[in-house]
Amino acid sequence: MDLDLRLVYCFIVVAEHGHFGRAAEVLHTTQPSLSRQIRRLELHVGVRLLDRTAHGARLTAAGEAYLPLAVDLLRAASRATATARAAAQPHRVVIGYTTGVVVTPAVRELRHRFPDAEVETLHLAWNEPHTALLDHRVDVVVARLPFPADGLTVSVLYDEPRVVVMPVDHRLAGKESITLDDIADEPVARVRRSDPLWGAFWRIDPRPDGRPAPMGPVVEAVEDKYEIIAAGQGVAIVPAGDPISAVREDLTSVPLEGVEPGHVALAARRGDRNPLVVAFGAIVPAHLTGPKS
Repeated sequence: MDLDLRLVYCFIVVAEHGHFGRAAEVLHTTQPSLSRQIRRLELHVGVRLLDRTAHGARLTAAGEAYLPLAVDLLRAASRATATARAAAQPHRVVIGYTTGVVVTPAVRELRHRFPDAEVETLHLAWNEPHTALLDHRVDVVVARLPFPADGLTVSVLYDEPRVVVMPVDHRLAGKESITLDDIADEPVARVRRSDPLWGAFWRIDPRPDGRPAPMGPVVEAVEDKYEIIAAGQGVAIVPAGDPISAVREDLTSVPLEGVEPGHVALAARRGDRNPLVVAFGAIVPAHLTGPKS
């Protein structure tokens, strides 16, 4: 009952980074201080959770078992706090959105209908919608699928055609459209530590004939792939409304035919009765209908 959640958070950060030094930087503390905090947690739990190695830190068997429950513990504490605040502030909502998704018309209408409500918006990285909702950083999200849906209600708002981004001097540049056969041997950039569902959908991996998508360079962030493409090291499959490739003069895009389109969806926590979340869900279908053709 006297467990210090700060110690649990320190453990999670070390486990994520696999290194006491890097974790200490994230936590704005020193390695000796961080080591003492981890030791305090281990004494409380009664087992060793982390082993130091020549390359950093490694979870013990007990640590592997403890980590997912520790994450759930912090999320539960966050949810308890957020739920209490929501009960005290029933007229506040935070709307999340990802790059290239425009929520302005629906947000404007929500503010018009509830002039006394506190309506905020928050930009999220492409891989944050699920965790941002579960951690109560946002109350509702408009984002591109796929993302994990456990604990959420998710509804598709509209579809987006997919295009292939390539250098302007690529052999396929300027065509009216192409198919997967045209890029059968083109390396497709991969994002390190991306969600497997996301990676499979946007790389179309495997291809319809069962073959794996050609392996392209690995990048740290989605934005990094555009440098790889401009250098001629691969291509990428993106939504037709992709904002980054559209403003770069060294890149172009060609419609990709014969594939499932992308989907933009509305997501909220399952069972959330915040009246502003309910109202936003009713407003969105009429105001967010996708790019005009």
